[in-house]
Amino acid sequence: MKLFTVEKMFTAELEEKQSRFIANLVPVADFQSILAELRNSHSKASHHVTAFREISLTDQINENAKDDGEPAGTSGMPVLKTLIGANLINVGMIVTRYFGGTKLGTGGLARAYTGASNLAIQSASIVEWKRIGVIKHHAPFATSSNIERQIKIAGLNVLDREFNADGVTFTIEGAVDDIECFETALSG
Repeated sequence: MKLFTVEKMFTAELEEKQSRFIANLVPVADFQSILAELRNSHSKASHHVTAFREISLTDQINENAKDDGEPAGTSGMPVLKTLIGANLINVGMIVTRYFGGTKLGTGGLARAYTGASNLAIQSASIVEWKRIGVIKHHAPFATSSNIERQIKIAGLNVLDREFNADGVTFTIEGAVDDIECFETALSG
């Protein structure tokens, strides 16, 4: 199953019976800082419902959802389910609600939070998630320009070049699958 992510924040808004739901889809690395910013800039909002999904180095998916004072199960879990349904990873969703004076009921809350989250996902530039790795590769001076060309062809990035008496050691970053193909091509 392919997994997807975002590289920057995307926002969408939904209004339901005078309540405003502002959904922010963010990279998980920025989740806590953006949540703090939103709590500050939307200090008069009734709720800041959150959900996130991230993948560990052992490919275990960690996820969490919080209702932030809404009735249990009416907001955080529906938001998390939108992330799961879109196969999103290493992302967080923050939905800020301004209460409009009319109670929505549990079903109405779940639909509104899901709707706002889906709008943010639809507005986002979704990219395929790939695990990133870093390797070092040593090459004699005579083959270093060819190695550099092969790195570029493989879609990898050179982070650093260390020169010594017998050649160059490249520090290379890229998708783990691309690194494995690069190493196989060099050894073949």
